[in-house]
Amino acid sequence: MNQAEVAKLVSKLRIKIPPQPRKLKNAQGPEGRLNKLRKTVTGLIKHERIELNFNRADEARQYTERLISDAIRYGDCHKPTMEIADYWLLEKELVHKLFKVLVPRYENFDKSYTRMHKAPRAMNVRNQEKAVLELRGNPYPSLVNKQGNNRQLIQNILLDAAKYDYRQSKYLEMAEKIGKSEEQGANTNVESAQESGDKN
Repeated sequence: MNQAEVAKLVSKLRIKIPPQPRKLKNAQGPEGRLNKLRKTVTGLIKHERIELNFNRADEARQYTERLISDAIRYGDCHKPTMEIADYWLLEKELVHKLFKVLVPRYENFDKSYTRMHKAPRAMNVRNQEKAVLELRGNPYPSLVNKQGNNRQLIQNILLDAAKYDYRQSKYLEMAEKIGKSEEQGANTNVESAQESGDKN
């Protein structure tokens, strides 16, 4: 079996996957790690936007992408896909949401089904990166400001006023310098004319 035939058997993920597996430590071992990932995938499908540690978000994103891509590819009549959905989704009504809500939303997508943003770090907390993991097309307001140059935002109005005041003060300084230099030039012309008159 060549490479092209293998690619047809396995659905491709549209996200970058690190070559080394993540070391997500858990007191209960590998089983506890999987249970935590199952809760994360279930929470993401249920709420469509969650905030959690960056490493767990990145790992859960891969499983969610694979779950949605298999649901789109094989549908709800495919027994292995239903078993996978039943395993990863702890709340069984979410299996219905996966096939009846998310599959129609993403069947014509040409990019990843999830989006991950780095969340700001809280002060005076141990250094642990946080992330916001969300499904694309969720009903919540966007986390990315698409109107960065909106002139009506209060901070942009204040910045424009400050720039205007700064420029006006610079123009006044330049006008005073030019006025002084012209006065000095006129004074030197008068003095030179007087000196030449005295010589004559």
